[in-house]
Amino acid sequence: MNTMTVTALPTSGFLDPQAVIAGAGVWGLVVVCAIVFVETGLLVGFFLPGDTLLFFTGVLTLSGVISQPLWIVIPAIAVSAALGDQLGYRIGRTTGRRVFDRRDSGLFSRSSVTRTQGFFDRFGPAAVTIARFVPVVRTFAPVAAGVGKMPRRVFTIFNVIGAVLWTTGVVLLGFGLAHIPGVAEFAARYIDLVLIGIVVLSVVPVVIRAIVSRRQNARV
Repeated sequence: MNTMTVTALPTSGFLDPQAVIAGAGVWGLVVVCAIVFVETGLLVGFFLPGDTLLFFTGVLTLSGVISQPLWIVIPAIAVSAALGDQLGYRIGRTTGRRVFDRRDSGLFSRSSVTRTQGFFDRFGPAAVTIARFVPVVRTFAPVAAGVGKMPRRVFTIFNVIGAVLWTTGVVLLGFGLAHIPGVAEFAARYIDLVLIGIVVLSVVPVVIRAIVSRRQNARV
């Protein structure tokens, strides 16, 4: 068994992914799946460290703290992430509008729905997949999709794609970088910025094409 360890980052309590996973012992993977489900499925989960959690899942799978192999770890987390978004979508379809309309400030506000809905208006159903890589937004996106009455089949397709890409990409990133001493700690500290950067680079060409197309249509 690989005994490599990674120095803990300066976080504490249940917001320290490394400590949470290691402290769960043989139930580490179950705890990871539960946290991912809550973060993506319940509005109260927006503060949970999803990206760093998955990153350290990859790191600790290599070190043996998580005993299951990657071919079990990744599908298990992907299923949890997909099911979480399906729950969020269901909440949006049934009670989402009422939940947000009761508040007029903070994260649970009408403006939150409006901003997230704008995200969908700009990128279409693909926003469900893109939002998976953006902290906080991935919690509200499925609810907004439900509030906006996105067809369930369309949402499910993009939800599954996003869950698989997010889980596979971040877990494998942690697993791979854990082989390089010192790099894993640095990457874990800035993982959110790295993922947002990837999303920005992926989305910019789409935005440019949309702007060019709009200008061309305006000239007609």
